[in-house]
Amino acid sequence: MEKEQYFGVNVSPLNYEEIIQDLKTRIALREKSTIIAVNPEKVMAAEKNAELMELINSSTYQIPDGVGILLASKLKKGSIRSRVTGVDMMDRLLKFAADEGHGVFLYGAKEEVVQKAAENIKAKYPAIHISGTQNGYEKDAGKVVEKINAAKPDLLFVAMGSPRQELWIREHMNHLHPVVFQGVGGSFDVFAGHVQRAPEFYRKLGLEWLYRLMKEPSRLKRQMALPKFLMRVLFSK
Repeated sequence: MEKEQYFGVNVSPLNYEEIIQDLKTRIALREKSTIIAVNPEKVMAAEKNAELMELINSSTYQIPDGVGILLASKLKKGSIRSRVTGVDMMDRLLKFAADEGHGVFLYGAKEEVVQKAAENIKAKYPAIHISGTQNGYEKDAGKVVEKINAAKPDLLFVAMGSPRQELWIREHMNHLHPVVFQGVGGSFDVFAGHVQRAPEFYRKLGLEWLYRLMKEPSRLKRQMALPKFLMRVLFSK
C-alpha cells in the first residue's frame, strides 16, 4: 500500500474494511501486523523524537485517527477519505475476531477495568473467544508474555498509553503468539463504560476534539497542535 507522509511520518490510506481485508491475508500467513493511531499531535512530537518516528513508520498500519490528518490529506489532494479511530478500529477487530473465530487477549489498565471491558465485549459479541486478560500492573514482563502465549490468542490489545504500549509491543512481539497487535490507549475504559465517548453527532463531524475540549478546557494547549499542524501542511511544498 502506498502511504501518505506528513513531516516524515507515514499514514496509511486504508479504511476499516480495507484494513480488515488486508489482515485476513496476513493472519493466514501468520505475518505479524501492528496498528498505531496517528494524529497531528503525534506527528509534531515525532518530528522532534527520532525513536517515536521510527516506531510509527515501522508499524504495518498507521491509522489516521485525528481529524487533522483527514483535513491535511484533503489539502494535499491525498487519498485518505475517512478517519480510522483507535477505539473504532478495536471494535471492528473484535467483531472480525468473533466472526472468524480468532481469540483475543486484553492487556493493560486496572483489573476492574479490563475485567469489565471483557464482560461488556462478550455481551456485545457473544461468539467472541476472549482468550485471557491481564491488568497493566504486573511488573514482570516475562510473566505477561508467558500468560499471553499460554492463552494462544491471535489478536492482542495493549492499553498502556502511547507510545509506551507500542514500545512494549515492539520489544515483545517476536516472542508472542498473537499476529495482530494494537495499542489502544484508554479504549478499555470506553468498553468498560467508565468513559463516555462524544455523542454520535460530534463523531460524525469529526468534532470529538471539540467535545472533549468543552468537557476539559485544560486540553486547550494540546488542541493547539491541530491548527499549527494544518497551517504547516497548507504552506509546505
